[in-house]
Amino acid sequence: MAKNYYETLGIQKNASKDEIKKAFRKLAQQHHPDKGGDEKKFKEINEAYSTLTNDQKKAQYDQFGQSDFGGGGAGAQQGQGFGGFDFSGFAQGAQHGDIDINDILGSIFGGGSRGGYRRQQRGTDIAVDVTISFKDSVLGVQKEINFTRNNGEKESLKVTIPPGIDSGEMLRVSQKGEPIQDGIPGDLYVRLYVTPHKTLRKEGANLIMDLSITVTEALLGTKKKIDTLEENVTLKIPKGITHGELLRVRDKGVSLHGRGNGDLLVRIKIAIPQTISKKAKQLLEDLQKEGL
Repeated sequence: MAKNYYETLGIQKNASKDEIKKAFRKLAQQHHPDKGGDEKKFKEINEAYSTLTNDQKKAQYDQFGQSDFGGGGAGAQQGQGFGGFDFSGFAQGAQHGDIDINDILGSIFGGGSRGGYRRQQRGTDIAVDVTISFKDSVLGVQKEINFTRNNGEKESLKVTIPPGIDSGEMLRVSQKGEPIQDGIPGDLYVRLYVTPHKTLRKEGANLIMDLSITVTEALLGTKKKIDTLEENVTLKIPKGITHGELLRVRDKGVSLHGRGNGDLLVRIKIAIPQTISKKAKQLLEDLQKEGL
């Protein structure tokens, strides 16, 4: 016998999605197997609801008429209906269109179901803010996280923070949120805030720093000790270097997703003195005469 989905839900053909949803809720309460209802009837209203709340399938159903999607024939036996419809998943309670059957059944029966079977409830998530140093954000660290559950119970656990994390990023620790009876706990979300470094900043996999040198150091060359977070290294500054020039210290940057380290880029800033002595002025004037 041909199926009329509108008759199955007891609605008019021009019913809105809200009216379809309201009709489904009423019939689901009446026929849900968990409430002692008829499982076959429940699957029929589930199928009707899933079709009529999916704009594409509803349009195709309305166009080809009220054919027997559940009738005989090889296609129907494989879950294939008229016009290439596949209704094999309708009884599974999946999401169709922009409405999730599980959400509706959950609101009716207090915990949700899937095709007439209970699905496990889940506890609520917990979010906690944690501040780490710039060094720890670059190199990675194990951090002890302290948080309080809704019942006032305090808990702490160690969380591995991977290298290269940015301020504002979140880590998810599975099933460390609020517990729930006869269900699985929620998750713990750790939002990380990174304190700025006094000389270093991060750009992708590279670390950037500005290094101030004097005019004579720029002209004659020099050596400077710099902090790379892991160790101090001596940087050779060649003579005649210009303001804004970049020097590269390889493999002293950030390790991103285990793909090797970036570099440390040192930007040279030549400091120009505001005042000089008479002797220094005379020396500079002599250099100027020589075209320097």
